Amino acid sequence: MAVIKKFRIKSFKKQKPIVSLKKISLSFGKRQILDNINFDANQGQILGLLGPNGVGKSTIFNLITGLIKPAYGSILFNGINATNYPIYERTTKFKIGFCPQYGGFFSDLTLYENLKCVGEVLIKDDRIRNEKINKLISKFELDSVRDIKTKLLSGGQRKKCVIALALLGDPQILLLDEPYSALDLLTIKMLQEIIVNLQTENPKISIIICDHAARDILAVADSSIILSNGKVIAQGTPSQLMNNVTARSQYFGDSFKFN
Repeated sequence: MAVIKKFRIKSFKKQKPIVSLKKISLSFGKRQILDNINFDANQGQILGLLGPNGVGKSTIFNLITGLIKPAYGSILFNGINATNYPIYERTTKFKIGFCPQYGGFFSDLTLYENLKCVGEVLIKDDRIRNEKINKLISKFELDSVRDIKTKLLSGGQRKKCVIALALLGDPQILLLDEPYSALDLLTIKMLQEIIVNLQTENPKISIIICDHAARDILAVADSSIILSNGKVIAQGTPSQLMNNVTARSQYFGDSFKFN
């Protein structure tokens, strides 16, 4: 069964940019990865990043978190230029949660120990921290594996664990880097439901998600950006992208169908 969003962010709604990339350019050696990239992620929006391998999707996440700095351009959070903010300051000040494509957990610790370890950094009050950890374990139906080492969990359970870790600090911005990678179809559908439910439960959270599977992104995203050759070549809702000549010719292809 396909995931059906209860609503999508509409163009006529008042939009409040929470993350803005302005004229971002970046090269690795002689290879230009991003060339004058401009886009906003609005409050309450699920924004998809689409594009072929090596186009710079994960690089954009690294720029947002501060792992790398752009050669040119600015990164703004709620209108504040944070381009030169260190990782810790920008993630705590602007409440960013990040789910990397690989890892994101301590493999030799149990699921509960992972949550407790991160929770002790983010939540000082013992009672509040324990309540939050137990709530997330229950929310993601991880009770049966709470005392299992994360390296022994299934792929889907590990993804749930990483998302739970990212949610411990009540982020305003949640970054999901290829969350569907190497998962079976049923697990992908489960994660899609989780992502859509996060938006339903907290309408103010902004989620940016990238993956190679276009259909799986379009199923949950309110709006998506397509990157090609270091540039944004198209942006819009799923239906707008399906009718975009450039998007179809340079990314989807004529045979691609969605819903």
